[in-house]
Amino acid sequence: MLHSKELEGIRNKQDALEVHRVFNAIKNIEDLRVFMSWHVFAVWDFMCLVKRLQRDLTSIDPLWVPSKAPLATRLINEIVLGEESDEALDGGYISHFELYLLSMKEIGADTGQIESFIDLIKTNTPVSEAMVQLSVNPYIQDFVNSTIHTVINGNVYQVLGSFVFGREHVIPNMFKGLLDNWHIDEKDAPMFVYYLKRHIELDSDEHGPAALNIIKSLTKDNQDAIQQLSSSAMKAIDQRIILWDGMAETISK
Repeated sequence: MLHSKELEGIRNKQDALEVHRVFNAIKNIEDLRVFMSWHVFAVWDFMCLVKRLQRDLTSIDPLWVPSKAPLATRLINEIVLGEESDEALDGGYISHFELYLLSMKEIGADTGQIESFIDLIKTNTPVSEAMVQLSVNPYIQDFVNSTIHTVINGNVYQVLGSFVFGREHVIPNMFKGLLDNWHIDEKDAPMFVYYLKRHIELDSDEHGPAALNIIKSLTKDNQDAIQQLSSSAMKAIDQRIILWDGMAETISK
């Protein structure tokens, strides 16, 4: 498992992320629309991290073979189940990405860009090219390109670092900060509030601890793996802070 030195560096960066000024900048529905139109890309590339880990830690080929890491297999499959097919408000099932899109539409946020992006991805258009075609904000492009570079080129430890400490481990406090600091009545965005509270619940009680246990089961005392994981985690957090900086600047204008 990570030692105190690595954890201290990661924790310090996470603290800066959790109290970022962007959360105080959201004062009305228009501000929230801007936030969501940016953040939805992070919701999408998060799923790419999840599915890359599922590929690495389970057997998804037609000719199945037993996993070499059964605990990690169990835990990542539980995370995928929640992220890709969670309970919906209407009693059905829905991915968190699709729930986010519905939340955007509920408050009148523009989903045209992200939906066009998904359409391009379905035609096998490279991620970076799709974003250029759609004139996606450069801050978003840099963030997503960094994530996808890790998804495609990183090893399992680097992907874990980005996924666990750049996302799962930091999301509960980050979303709590958003709910505590914004100036919007819950009744004006009920589906988005449900999305936030659902993530706080799942990531605090289930997905976050599961992700840490995956790290523990895979790294053990492998110092090289731990170093790669922690470096990737720090980079992922830095990229999110830069994204938040750009968003706060845009909202303030």
